[in-house]
Amino acid sequence: MAERVPAGEAFSERQSRDITRTIRQISEESGVEFSVFVGEPAGDATKYAETLHRAMPSSTQSVLILVAPNARRVEIVTGTAVRNRLTDRDCALAALSMTSAFTGGDLAGGIVTGLRMLSDRVRPSRHAHV
Repeated sequence: MAERVPAGEAFSERQSRDITRTIRQISEESGVEFSVFVGEPAGDATKYAETLHRAMPSSTQSVLILVAPNARRVEIVTGTAVRNRLTDRDCALAALSMTSAFTGGDLAGGIVTGLRMLSDRVRPSRHAHV
């Protein structure tokens, strides 16, 4: 499980722990490796997010969320094995929820909410189909 959250002013220690704990929990529950990068992308945000995602050890079975606060961008990149469980619409709804929280000044809360929304969509069903 990767977490790339810069130290310093972006998050308090508690907020950083909450994000890390959420990433661990949802990655274990869903079987999908979640990662968050918060910072400014080097160049185009979409391409940068895709580059970060490809560098992940199990990129086919992972989701990367890039949050660029100064650029006001959220990018969500999914691995090939995750795309059948997590649609573009799911990602768009999570991004919308995150940006709404960010607008209200809650960067950490928005990230946690977005992670949970995505996790809910990729988590294996607990109900047997009859």
